[in-house]
Amino acid sequence: MIFLLTDFGSADIYVGQVKAVLAASAPEIPVIDFLHDAPPFNITAGAHLLAALATRMGAGDVAIAVVDPGVGGERDAVAICAGGRWFVAPDNGLASVAAARCEGPDVYSIGWRPDALSASFHGRDLFAPVAAMLARGDRAGPRLGRKSALDTDLGGGDLAEIVYLDHYGNAMTGLRAAGVARDVRLGIAGCRIAHAPVFSAVRPREPFWYENSLGLVEVAVNATSAVRELGLTVGQRIEIGA
Repeated sequence: MIFLLTDFGSADIYVGQVKAVLAASAPEIPVIDFLHDAPPFNITAGAHLLAALATRMGAGDVAIAVVDPGVGGERDAVAICAGGRWFVAPDNGLASVAAARCEGPDVYSIGWRPDALSASFHGRDLFAPVAAMLARGDRAGPRLGRKSALDTDLGGGDLAEIVYLDHYGNAMTGLRAAGVARDVRLGIAGCRIAHAPVFSAVRPREPFWYENSLGLVEVAVNATSAVRELGLTVGQRIEIGA
C-alpha cells in the first residue's frame, strides 16, 4: 500500500493531483490517507506524527511524506528503507524520526527526475512517481544513490510538545505514553493534569491526559474542547512532573 501524510489540506486542490499520479502509475496499489492536515510548515510536528502513524504500515508499504517549506531549494529528496517500509520525503527531517526508530535504516538520494518538475509541487511530480515505482518493486527506476546519513536528522526521541489538534479539540503530543508513568501529572497552560484511562473516567469538563490509539500522550477535556478550554496550540511545551 501507499500511505500519504502531508500539510496540503484536505479541502485544497493538491491531494487529488497526487492521487491522480498514483492512479496512473500504480493503479493496482491501494492508496491510504494518513493525514493531509499536518500542521503547515511544521517539520518537527509532522515528523513525530509520521513516526506514530508509520506503526500501522507493513513490510513493503510506502509512505509519501510532504511537509516541505524548502521545496524548490537545495534540500535533497530521499527514499528511506526502514523496518522493511519505505519513506519518500524531502531530506528536511520529516522522515528522520520514523527512520531513527528502526534498526539500521538505509538512506538513498533520489536521482530520477521527471521531464517536467514543478518548482513548488515535488509531492506530485517527484515523490508520487518514485513512491509508485517502489511500491511496484522497482528499485532501479528511482535511481537511488546510497547516502551515509540524512542531511537533517531529528533523532528518534520523544517530543514534549503538542504536535496535532483534532476536530474534537483534543491535543496530541509527541510523547510516547509507554514512557510516562500513570501517576505523573503533566503541566500545560498553567494546569497540572492527571492521567485517566478513558473519557468516561472523569467528570464533564475535567481535563486529563491519556494514551491515545497511536500510543501517544493526548490531552483532552471530557465532553468539550481542550483547545478552547485550555487555550492549547501546536508547539506548546509539556512539562512532565509528579
